[in-house]
Amino acid sequence: MTSVLWFRRDLRLHDHPALRAAIDAGPVAPLFVLDPVLVRGRWSSPNRTAFLLASLRDLDAALRARGARLHLRIGRPAEEVPRFAIEIGAGAVFVSRDYSPYARRRDAAVARALEAHGIGFHARRGTLVHEPEEVRGAAGQPLTVFTPFHRAWSALPLRAPFPAPARIPAADHPDPGAIPSPADLGLPPPVEALPAAGEPAARARLQRFLAGPVCAYAETRDRLDLAGTSRLSQDLHLGLLSPLEVVTAARAAPCESAKFVSEVAWREFYHHVLWHHPRVLREPFQQAFAAIPWRRDQAAFEAWTAGRTGYPLVDAAMRELAATGYMHNRARMVAASFLAKDLLLDWRLGETHFMRHLVDGDVANNDGGWQWAASVGTDAQPYFRIFNPVLQAKKFDPEGSYLRRWLPELRRVPVRYVHEPWTMPPSVQAEAGCIIGRDYPAPIVDHRAAREQALAVFEAAREAATPKAGR
Repeated sequence: MTSVLWFRRDLRLHDHPALRAAIDAGPVAPLFVLDPVLVRGRWSSPNRTAFLLASLRDLDAALRARGARLHLRIGRPAEEVPRFAIEIGAGAVFVSRDYSPYARRRDAAVARALEAHGIGFHARRGTLVHEPEEVRGAAGQPLTVFTPFHRAWSALPLRAPFPAPARIPAADHPDPGAIPSPADLGLPPPVEALPAAGEPAARARLQRFLAGPVCAYAETRDRLDLAGTSRLSQDLHLGLLSPLEVVTAARAAPCESAKFVSEVAWREFYHHVLWHHPRVLREPFQQAFAAIPWRRDQAAFEAWTAGRTGYPLVDAAMRELAATGYMHNRARMVAASFLAKDLLLDWRLGETHFMRHLVDGDVANNDGGWQWAASVGTDAQPYFRIFNPVLQAKKFDPEGSYLRRWLPELRRVPVRYVHEPWTMPPSVQAEAGCIIGRDYPAPIVDHRAAREQALAVFEAAREAATPKAGR
């Protein structure tokens, strides 16, 4: 039987259950559909699209080396997938499962259209280590707190990863279609600092991480001035790496890797939450905080997006994002806390801004992280814990190396003042060439006062949502 393998967020050949199932069924026609909703929709990103297109070129090369090739179509999947399957006489379409509300609606529409022509639609695991139906509490319920989720997730057995196929029996269409460039799609150019795309580059990043940095991950992952993270997030998002293979390899490392594996579990946790509670993309998980009176202050939001808040760690983080399409996870937490708590601006504004820039932008993880930072999510940071951007900078960038990299205005500021430059005496400002209010902004809010205001707002919202006795 001829089959279509519809690639989505699984752009690899190693450990690909849907590819394996398609090959077992007979000749295979690999397909990717460039969906305009994802290119120009609510969560679109020129950076992420450019990385995707480059990864597709690498995938096509890998397929050609094995006797097949990638077919590309542009349009609505519910139209393009059935049309392609009918044209090649396919009896089945194989995919890796996807979990967002949009993906579920899309797949249901495609399955219905295929069924009308007698073509089967077969979804296989491969995007996550464990499926949402598999990780449950003692009573069989979905888990919305990370610690019990992690315990249940870690206890499940792992299957052995599949090798990449040596050959792929091809069922080609005479018109494979061309992989466009961002310019062909009318998109602005991406940042210049995109990571190398494609499965080989992702596998090389994994091997470099496992060759040493993973052993120090627990101690260095939060340091902004050190290369202590894996930098695999964009690879896991697009499926350039199998998360199962990543976990399997990490657990086999000759050192303690549990902290890194737990971070992979966090990724899975937010995907499971989104599967069971798709409403979180529209509203906070904790309804008690649904009525928080977020401020409307466009000037403050623009200062935050531009990296001009006067708080060096927040500003360095936002400028790193603008320049590279990436932001260190510790910096993401501080920047998000500052928007939601210090500025009391709706966390969904930040969620959207991040998705427009991040190469690794993932609706499940981005939403989960923002709801955590804003204290409105499933496993949220308690609302009374508010990141102090100065103390965070001193702890995780003690010499100010990260700050100076992204804030050239502060390059000559002494370490003593670099984390809170507004405390510099005028003579030091002049000597450092950094006059506060001219070369670098004064803080747009006072953190101590903003913290007290945020506590009052969150406490009032909680009390208003708490049922009173006798009512």
